[in-house]
Amino acid sequence: MPAPIEFALEGDHVELNQLLKLAGLCDSGGAGKAIVASGAVRVDGAVELRKTCKIRSGQTVELDGHLVRVVGA
Repeated sequence: MPAPIEFALEGDHVELNQLLKLAGLCDSGGAGKAIVASGAVRVDGAVELRKTCKIRSGQTVELDGHLVRVVGA
């Protein structure tokens, strides 16, 4: 399993599809939306299907064995 990715959040939240792009797990926000819609993404351990779900500091996002920990900036 790859090392966890720490994502420093700027502001109150980031949309899930954008987080996938910014963390380097997909090439674009559009690709992020497709990945989320496929059911491949988990937020805090539960499958998340809302493409623009607001992700806040303290949450974790998982995709294909990659874990992203969202931390406050």
